[in-house]
Amino acid sequence: MRVDNCFFCGRPAWPSKGITFMRNDGKSFRFCRSKCHKNFKMKRNPRKLKWTKAYRKNAGKEMTVDSTLQFAARRNVPVRYDRELFAKTLKAMERISEIKARRERIFYKKRMAGKRAREVAAARKLVADNEHLLPRLRGSEKRRLAELAAERGVDVEELEREELAAKATGKKSKAFGGEVKRLRVRTDGGVEEITESFGGVVGEDDDEDDGFEDEDDEMDTD
Repeated sequence: MRVDNCFFCGRPAWPSKGITFMRNDGKSFRFCRSKCHKNFKMKRNPRKLKWTKAYRKNAGKEMTVDSTLQFAARRNVPVRYDRELFAKTLKAMERISEIKARRERIFYKKRMAGKRAREVAAARKLVADNEHLLPRLRGSEKRRLAELAAERGVDVEELEREELAAKATGKKSKAFGGEVKRLRVRTDGGVEEITESFGGVVGEDDDEDDGFEDEDDEMDTD
């Protein structure tokens, strides 16, 4: 059974699958799917499409020089049938597939080595070039962070980074919060102004019965 490669993308085109195009001059083109056939008719260059084998080889993303690739070359040489030779060929094909897979994994690891360092360097360069777009801390915020760092025994720079990250993402800050002033009516009829903070340290539950009633709540006059 002969398995031809797709003329456009390079994937295997199995027998009874895909499309075969015969040109007027007698040359045949084998395509694995209609997508490749349509791109071929639109006269697109496979070296410029990232999903083709030709592009990946030119970009250095796949092996191009390896001894295992020579076994896939087409050889139009007739060979007399030999049962022992046929059995050895099948075993060799399995072994060659294992070797090729292992070499492809090694090639991928070598190609991806240092990718994380390159990404971090590119991110730092982007931040350095656009530093004027980053949010900044006010003097009062820096003093508040210094006080919190002294109380908790942590580094001030770490708190500043967390605060800047919270500003950039639009989340509520852990160090800074807001203040809400509420009026509470006592059971004896008196009114008291209470300031409550949010966004910082979590306090006690407001739903507990502490002897006060909210001004918005309905009072039972019976």
